[in-house]
Amino acid sequence: MQAACGFAISRGIGVAELRVLSTMGLAGVVRNLGPGFEAARGLRLDATFEPTLRIMARIRAGERGDVAIVTADGIGELLDSGLVAGRTDLARSFVGVAVRAGSPHPDISTREAFVATLLRAKSVAMSQAGASGIFMAGLLRRLGIAEAVGAKATILSSGFTAELAASGAVEIAIQQVSELMVVPGVEIVGRLPREIESVTIFSAGVFREALQPHDAASLVAELASPAHADIYRACGLEPAGTGSALRA
Repeated sequence: MQAACGFAISRGIGVAELRVLSTMGLAGVVRNLGPGFEAARGLRLDATFEPTLRIMARIRAGERGDVAIVTADGIGELLDSGLVAGRTDLARSFVGVAVRAGSPHPDISTREAFVATLLRAKSVAMSQAGASGIFMAGLLRRLGIAEAVGAKATILSSGFTAELAASGAVEIAIQQVSELMVVPGVEIVGRLPREIESVTIFSAGVFREALQPHDAASLVAELASPAHADIYRACGLEPAGTGSALRA
């Protein structure tokens, strides 16, 4: 059976909760695997999905949970500060482009084609606080088109850029492919061309102050299981340590 991405997490009442603070990049995977894990463990996942920078800001401000899922650098910081125990790499993620379903797919096959597409587009949506947003800000500067693209870009501090493409508010949405894929009404054009692409590692850690440490460790182990490789790929990701796919 082909894997799908983006099932909802259940909302049971009167059961133990496992608090998950997660990057939006893993939202599809967590939502997909969540119901089975909840049923097997007899608990409910209370998951918050936001860009990594926002999740890290919440943790620095004192918010805690049972499991943190952010970039590998983010987990490294939490390890150094003693807030989580261990790091488990879950997935490799790539920045990509999406358009409204049924719209023509622009050419992003090469660096030159990608630049031309951005300059030709009437409107673009990008993330601000996520890994893709930070990468794109630097990339546009390196390509020498930051001012031209910035003048017509909608920058989201949180949320899914593909929602703006789906509604027709923008012509092109740029974000992690896994984040683009959870939004209905869009089509994935592909990843950025190889010569300029970005690879982000998403990792998980169990909070040292976790109220459900054993269940938290079990969730991380479940997310890291090789048995779920097809789910990761269906959600636009590659399991950590595997080869890449889903090229433009």
